[in-house]
Amino acid sequence: MTQDWTLDELTEKLAPEIAANAAFDGWGEEALTMAADAAGVDPGVARLAYPGGAVDMIDAWFRHVDRAMLTALPPAELAGMKIRARIAGLVEARLAAVAPDREALRRALATLAMPQHLARAARLGWRTVDTIWRAAGDTATDYNHYTKRAILLGVYGATLSVFLDDESEAFADTRAFLGRRIDGIMRFEKAKAGFAKRTEHMPSLSRFIGRLRYPAV
Repeated sequence: MTQDWTLDELTEKLAPEIAANAAFDGWGEEALTMAADAAGVDPGVARLAYPGGAVDMIDAWFRHVDRAMLTALPPAELAGMKIRARIAGLVEARLAAVAPDREALRRALATLAMPQHLARAARLGWRTVDTIWRAAGDTATDYNHYTKRAILLGVYGATLSVFLDDESEAFADTRAFLGRRIDGIMRFEKAKAGFAKRTEHMPSLSRFIGRLRYPAV
């Protein structure tokens, strides 16, 4: 029964319906009201689920899309794939999840590009690429954790720009663009790993300076 939903449950359940309406009405009051009416929820109660307005609606939709992405490629399936295929597959699964509401995505990105929403937009983007890397099996906790995500965030953002205007069959142009960028990430990671291996036994400048400052007694 809808009256038994918690606000968290309501936030989750209304998000995809709001997105469907946002394609035509934008991320605002009208899209929220239509979604609430379709679910048999009082619009006043629905507003409580998104106290931050449009950005909260977009946030909830992005969470829904991330869940759809992970459902499309469960751990058992990812386990049999190479890391490049995992990353590419997860990004493609996410794009497939938003494809039915591509105009809603365009409007969402325009909203998030407003100066007052840039910090929130950065957090949402980071959450997505972190979800992708974690699902792909990344366990790095050092600087690699951040470089991998920062690079993928740039790749994903560029891929979205292609995706939004892609009229090719089954988004073939987007997939090709993504494939080239993922190859670039893999080459970078391979080069970085090789550099780390070559320098692991080299003298450390920081340790040398430390010894000059704090000589052994």
